[in-house]
Amino acid sequence: MERHPISVCLISGAEAHRIERALASVHGWVQEIVVVLNAEVTDGTDQIAERHGAKVFREPWKGYIQQKNSAASKATQPWILGIDSDEVVSPELQATIIAAVAREKAQPRFAAYQFPRCSRYFGGWVRHGDWYPDWSKRLWRSGQARWAGDEPHDFLQVDGEVGRLSGDLYHYSMDSIEHQIQKTIRYADVFAAHCQKHGRAVRWSDLFSRPILRFVRSYVIKLGFLDGWRGYAVAFMISFYTFLRYFKALQAQGKIKLDRE
Repeated sequence: MERHPISVCLISGAEAHRIERALASVHGWVQEIVVVLNAEVTDGTDQIAERHGAKVFREPWKGYIQQKNSAASKATQPWILGIDSDEVVSPELQATIIAAVAREKAQPRFAAYQFPRCSRYFGGWVRHGDWYPDWSKRLWRSGQARWAGDEPHDFLQVDGEVGRLSGDLYHYSMDSIEHQIQKTIRYADVFAAHCQKHGRAVRWSDLFSRPILRFVRSYVIKLGFLDGWRGYAVAFMISFYTFLRYFKALQAQGKIKLDRE
């Protein structure tokens, strides 16, 4: 198989249970795979990565944004593809990425590309609602983008025009409902801290109106009901997350008191 001038960059913790699927989806057709592994990991993730030809670098955890930028800084190819250990490049996306890189070599136009991400949710793919198409900027020309944002919500800051590709990036998002709930709580805490840091005032009306609006948008307006019970579950959990983030923000602002306070 021909290799193309692309460096795949990903960061990883103890991901021996799922990283192989991600690496297998890019092995053989990209020129380079770079994995920045948390320094303390001992579950064999490094050995799996090396079996797929990856260059493995062990580094102390610096946060998602710095860790991802560190991985990208080690890339040697003209194009960088960023994926996570719970993601898989579909054959359709692989084909469009290869075609785009070839076009850009002949006639440069875009600094980066985005493509849809499709999440696997308890045995089925979610193709409607707020979770799809979930456009993700993940392919960029070396030196023309870097990761930015507020932890743990990172985004690719691009210096130049962004194009679009077809083909899904598969996302195996949830290990369990407990995992989803824990992530929801963690992200709600991050939102409350962000509001405090940037002086954003949250109103009581946010707590009452926004969860309902988010459910209606995901389940009705964006056709989440077409995904059956999964569409309902996703819309409900988005609504719950929205409620929780504003509840915690109000609590951080002293508008909601705990009994022990």
